[in-house]
Amino acid sequence: MTPGPTDDSVAVATRASSAGRDGDAVLRLRDAGVSFGDRTLWAGLDLDVAPGEFIAVLGPNGAGKTTMLRTILGQQELTTGSIEFLGRPVRRGHRRIGYVPQQRLMEAGTPLRTRDMIALGVTGHRWGLRRESAAERAAIDALVDEVGATSFADAPVASLSGGEQQRARVGQALAADPALLLCDEPLISLDMRHQRGVTELLDRQRRARDAAVVFVTHDVNPILDVVDRVLYLAGGSFRIGTPDEVLQAPVLSELYGTPVDVIRTMGRIVIVGSHGHDDHHLEPDADGGQR
Repeated sequence: MTPGPTDDSVAVATRASSAGRDGDAVLRLRDAGVSFGDRTLWAGLDLDVAPGEFIAVLGPNGAGKTTMLRTILGQQELTTGSIEFLGRPVRRGHRRIGYVPQQRLMEAGTPLRTRDMIALGVTGHRWGLRRESAAERAAIDALVDEVGATSFADAPVASLSGGEQQRARVGQALAADPALLLCDEPLISLDMRHQRGVTELLDRQRRARDAAVVFVTHDVNPILDVVDRVLYLAGGSFRIGTPDEVLQAPVLSELYGTPVDVIRTMGRIVIVGSHGHDDHHLEPDADGGQR
C-alpha cells in the first residue's frame, strides 16, 4: 500500500494553497515556460511556493532543472508567462535569495578559510577590502556556529571534506536571511553521511527561518523525508504534487510517454525506465547545461 501524506506535508500543502489565495507566496510562476528554438523545456507552469516549503525539482538530464533555477535568479528570461519573488518581478542579485551550488572541491593551497567563505555572504557584496564591523563579526560568528563549522572555522577550505565545504556554502547562503534558498545538486559527490548532514542542516534552517527551499536533484532519496512537494520535469511537460502523488508509475509513464516503473524498497524510490536504467541516478551534465 502506498503510504499517505504525513501531517507535515498536509500542513505545508495547505499553506501553499493559501499562499496562492492570499498573495503571500515567496515565489510565484504563472503560465511560465522556457524554449530554445523549437525545443520547449517546460511551459504552462503555475506554481506558488509558500514560506517554509521544501520543493524538490526532479527530472532527467536536459529537462530544464538548472534552467528553472536560472529563471528564479533572473539569469534566464522566460519565453512565456511571468515569475515573481516576494510579489515583484525577479531581478538579478536579489539579497533575499540564497544559493547553494554543487559541491566542488577547492584546489590545494587555496588560502581561503572556512570563516572567510561564510563571511563573503555578509560582506562580499561590498566593493574593496575593509575591516568587518562588530555587528558583522557577530553575524559571521553566529553563522559559523549555526552550520556546525566552529571546529574548522580557521581551517583552509581546500583542506575540508566535501560535506564540510558544503556546510560553509550553506552558511554563506544564509547570510542575508534569505526568504528562498535555491540548491543546485548540493549533495552530488557526497557520501551518505555527509548527504544526511547537509540535508538536516538545510531542513533545520528553513524551519527556523521560514525560508522556502527549491532543491534541484537527480536523486530524491537523500531528501525524501523532508520534501513537501515535487516538481517533476520531463518531455517538455511537468507534474506537481506530494512525492506520493507524483512518484507513481502511471504519472511518470504519462510524463515520459513510455512505460516507467516506480519501485519502493527499504525506504527508497527507484524509477526504472523502459530501457532498464534508474532515472534518479543519471549523472548530471558535465557542462552545467539544460539539466
